[in-house]
Amino acid sequence: MNWNLTTAALPVPLLFLLVGLAVTVAIDPYISRKHRTVMGIIIALGFLLTAQNIWEDLVSAGKPQWLLRTSLAVFGYTIRPVFLVLFLYIIRPERKFPGCWALVILNWAIHMTAFFSHLCFWIDGTNHYEGGPLSSTCLVISLILMARWLYESVQYCRSARRKDILIPLLVVLVILVSTFLDNHVGYSKQPVTFLTFGIAVSGMLYYIWLHMRFVQDHEEDLKARQRMQIMLSQIQPHFLYNTLSAIQYLCSHDPEAAGEVTAKFSRYLQGNMSALQYDGEIPFTRELEHTRIYLDIEKVRYEDALQIEYDITCTDFSLPTLTLQPIAENAVRHGARGKRGVGTVAIATREYPDRWEVTVTDDGPGFDPSAPTLADDGRDHIGIQNVRDRLERLSGGKLSILSEPGKGTRVTIEIPKKQVKAT
Repeated sequence: MNWNLTTAALPVPLLFLLVGLAVTVAIDPYISRKHRTVMGIIIALGFLLTAQNIWEDLVSAGKPQWLLRTSLAVFGYTIRPVFLVLFLYIIRPERKFPGCWALVILNWAIHMTAFFSHLCFWIDGTNHYEGGPLSSTCLVISLILMARWLYESVQYCRSARRKDILIPLLVVLVILVSTFLDNHVGYSKQPVTFLTFGIAVSGMLYYIWLHMRFVQDHEEDLKARQRMQIMLSQIQPHFLYNTLSAIQYLCSHDPEAAGEVTAKFSRYLQGNMSALQYDGEIPFTRELEHTRIYLDIEKVRYEDALQIEYDITCTDFSLPTLTLQPIAENAVRHGARGKRGVGTVAIATREYPDRWEVTVTDDGPGFDPSAPTLADDGRDHIGIQNVRDRLERLSGGKLSILSEPGKGTRVTIEIPKKQVKAT
């Protein structure tokens, strides 16, 4: 092969890819130290393999240099299975893989025989590569390592999102197609082998995979924080203290009622704890029951000063957990209890051709919906915003508030039928 400008330009895209990947990995703050180290080694070996390909191509086109040509070939065949083991560390960075490293060493030892025998391969007097009985060693060991690598990918994706297996499968396809092209187009057609390009592309794909994992973990963390935030927003200290005080009072004056309130309070706390474990949709009947328990406890505390009305005409739909209860709590705390005399909270459901609606109405003092709402303890009230966010994310629904100072408040939840399964 004559080394000309066209031939020299062939490795340039590969070098650009490796340089770009190296810079990106170096400045990326979102991948772990172990993964950064593994990716750094993969990129460094990618540069070395590219250099080996170019150097061997130059040597093969010149006068015979048996020792140099053999050394370069041994290095190339030895380093290729190493990439597969490093890909294993991207999937399972906590593992050691001693068996895989043993195969890498065995591959190296067999190819080292080229310096003193024809067992694996040799370079003949005309500077041509000749394969021996064990010339397929690198291919066989690579296939074994690839099978282990695919197995570990499947095992990992069983505990994660199943779609994550697509990138490892794509990497396997890239490696196999590159090997096929090398064997059929031939190493003499280009200074850098297809497999070297395939390894570099695989490194880039695994970098993308690492970011997909980071995004997934970040989403799970946000969901966990949101569930905790919901929990804290629903169990305010004043509600706990007042309920326990009411139970204490009833223990002395009405023990039977104290037992009933204690049982309801326990079920209320249990419902909130369940919300921490599940952030999906539940039947409306379950959410309504949880809200009834809360309102029953408030009725014990406020007696005749709080009236609750229900107008439930349909229940065959689902909505995100802890959707109705925080709205009812706001209606009691900021609505009905803000009114002098008797305050009323009304809960109603309606079915329309394209949606279900749940409304919570109070006859309290009302407020300006465009102004920020504060909880009694002075902290930002986050319950309604949590409801709105989860309603949009899980059900494709929406929450609207109609209120006017001095005329009460009406909160409406809309659940579109096309996006929610009836239960």
